[in-house]
Amino acid sequence: MTMKSNNIFDSIPKNAKKIQLSDNLTGFPDELFRFKDTLEILDLSRNKLSELPKNFKEFQKLKIAFFSENEFEVFPEILRDCPSLTMIGFKSNRLKKIPENAFPKDLQWLILTDNDLEKLPESIGFCSKLQKCALAGNKLVSLPVSMSDCRNLELLRVSANELQEIPFWLLNLPKLAWLAIDGNPCAEPRQLNELTLEHINYNELEISKKIGEGASGFIHVADWSIRNKTVAVKTFKGEVTSDGYPSDELENCLVVGRHENIVPLIGPFEKHPESKTGIVMDLIPNTYETLGLPPNFETCTRDVFLDNRVLTSNQAFMIALSIAQGALHLHSKGVMHGDLYAHNTLFHTNTGHAYLGDFGASTHYNMNSDLALYYERIDIRAYGCLLDDLIKLTPENTEKINLLKTIKELCLNERVLSRPNFKEIISFLKK
Repeated sequence: MTMKSNNIFDSIPKNAKKIQLSDNLTGFPDELFRFKDTLEILDLSRNKLSELPKNFKEFQKLKIAFFSENEFEVFPEILRDCPSLTMIGFKSNRLKKIPENAFPKDLQWLILTDNDLEKLPESIGFCSKLQKCALAGNKLVSLPVSMSDCRNLELLRVSANELQEIPFWLLNLPKLAWLAIDGNPCAEPRQLNELTLEHINYNELEISKKIGEGASGFIHVADWSIRNKTVAVKTFKGEVTSDGYPSDELENCLVVGRHENIVPLIGPFEKHPESKTGIVMDLIPNTYETLGLPPNFETCTRDVFLDNRVLTSNQAFMIALSIAQGALHLHSKGVMHGDLYAHNTLFHTNTGHAYLGDFGASTHYNMNSDLALYYERIDIRAYGCLLDDLIKLTPENTEKINLLKTIKELCLNERVLSRPNFKEIISFLKK
């Protein structure tokens, strides 16, 4: 529920578990303490708050707390005393400081995107249960070595910061599978492949219905009248998103170009009336469906699926082969996908042929660097999670499924460099 005035508190059930309040609040409403014994999710985003009361710890059952788009400059230390708190969001505030030992001990999901943080507290290393950490769009110069103790960390976004180097301990985290680090001073320059792609005049596109939205942009169907063709148009959002800079996504798309298992790119558009940037892609036929849905609060880093989503072993096998081939092409161009998931996979409902899409979290790297082997193996870990999903969606127990099970275990090896690469995986699949 979204509330418009403090009078609404009287109409909220006494045992409310979730409250969302956006009303230009400048102070924390004392009325919320009426629900301290039952409240599990509190969303006070889009207000003008800058601090929390000292008795906030009375919310003993609070699991999720969102304070996005407020005016906090200091991360509230009181949150460490909330015993049930596992997910915290302070996206788009003015955060400059996080005191030591300010995080609750059972923290799993931390969102600090689009702030002014120059460093993280060393005490983040005590967050042994941390799985998902979004730090894009800050001013971080380095990451604390203590984060090497966050051995359950699976998804990390540190794009659009001021990182001077990528530490080896980060790339050696045993469960890290979804990483975005573009848009930092340590990033390598790209060799763009623009000559093989068109530049489309936006005025030639007649935009119609929206068919998708990700962290970095909106996707619409459009008629390209001059070509008598229906296309998909992705218009990037603001200057920074939870995945990083849209300009990095655009450039990585240009580097990657076209491949039979990657959503086909036509080229970037230009001359947008509001000077926005984006890309034009082939419109995938409606015989293709999105394989999964993004993670939710309960699954944290793992995709969820429609109840009726069931695959045949042939479908699962072809999806696995398609995505491996698409990922191999990416890494042959020095691009780590960073978001290799079922929700970024489109598959043909009959043949199982699949496309990999959405490069919002992609990272360009130097294929000759000492780090290159790690970048591919991080995507390999994500691919192993995708195989795990495919296996669970397939009730059949066939030779192909048993092969996928074997490859999955290899991909999920917690010793990063002991995982196979995509070329090896494709050779296993094609035996």
